Amino acid sequence: MTAHMPLTSTLSAQPRAIGSVRLSTKAQGAHSVLDGLYQQGAAKAVFPRANKGLTAVLLNTSGGVTGGDRFNYEASAGSGTHLTLTTQACERAYRAQPGEVGRVRTALRVADGASLWWLPQETLVFDGCALDRGLSCKITGSGTALIVEPICLGRLAMGERHVQGQVSDRIKITRDGVPLVQDAWALRGDITAQMAHTASGRGATAMAALTYIAPNAAAQLGAIRALLPDTGGASLLGADVLLLRMLAPSGYHLRRHLLPILDHLTHSEMPLCWRL
Repeated sequence: MTAHMPLTSTLSAQPRAIGSVRLSTKAQGAHSVLDGLYQQGAAKAVFPRANKGLTAVLLNTSGGVTGGDRFNYEASAGSGTHLTLTTQACERAYRAQPGEVGRVRTALRVADGASLWWLPQETLVFDGCALDRGLSCKITGSGTALIVEPICLGRLAMGERHVQGQVSDRIKITRDGVPLVQDAWALRGDITAQMAHTASGRGATAMAALTYIAPNAAAQLGAIRALLPDTGGASLLGADVLLLRMLAPSGYHLRRHLLPILDHLTHSEMPLCWRL
């Protein structure tokens, strides 16, 4: 007689996706080239041709993030180099089993005289998801950085208009060990109901956070504000630190306003995958 494993035990033993990418750049003449690359599990990086510096496109071969998954990304821009990091497509935060949380960690380093753009496409939050994200960026000396994190709460195009679950996000940016930006937010439970409140989202289903750290940050403020919708705002935390927040009724409206801002800050050198 064959013994059968209980369904609950089978579910709890489901395999989870684990992935890691570590990469670094160095200057070779006037070019930015790979200095080191490590890839493991469901995380990969490909390197399309780019007009400026080196571009790395991150891929999650598991198709998304669900409870119990673990992804780690580390990138270092060496002195005199430019590194752009983006994603092949929108990341997906899938429904998770009770008690399980998907974790994504990103660690960025920008050397003196280097620049780094962290430009992932939108993260799509599915009903029932459990996602915990954290990003740190350590800048040295005159290094510059552009960091954006767009997120869409629910899949309106698929008719998903009510989302429950948990999402948390933390960003910490330092220069020479001194904190420049520390930001954290979390939504738990009935996400749609929480975003419906006037004080939190007024019905928004998409949002983005952007940080631009460069000597010309203050000079960009007026142009950035002119490109923002009524549900966005931008301000200076210092002469060279610009912070932007934006809410939108949908992912389409978010991208319609966010992309011109990114084009402005990158001089229209956004990764091609953002245009497809």
